[in-house]
Amino acid sequence: MDFNRTQGLKKDSDFRKVYKHGKSFASRYLVMYILNNKSENSRIGISVSKKVGKAIIRNKVRRRIKEAYRLNIDENVKIGYDIVFIARVAIKDAEYKDIEKSMKHLVKKAEMYI
Repeated sequence: MDFNRTQGLKKDSDFRKVYKHGKSFASRYLVMYILNNKSENSRIGISVSKKVGKAIIRNKVRRRIKEAYRLNIDENVKIGYDIVFIARVAIKDAEYKDIEKSMKHLVKKAEMYI
């Protein structure tokens, strides 16, 4: 993932740690978990279940989530957090602007803006 201030979250153990110890926020299309990682950079993970659709749909959803994050949140998010976005089934019918709005709402709700 190529973001300016954020790295990718890759290991399953890191995802599980965020799920277990992190705080969650939910909207119609996304669930967001955040956990302070006590480091100098933030990391983002994206999870799209097979319930959302076949591979083409899941990849499309993943790309839209990445782009919404990169354009709207990457530059303005607090440093030192692991953030995991989980796509809900309803997201497969959502437009990009709906995903973007949902993501902004979650980040604001979690008070993650600088």
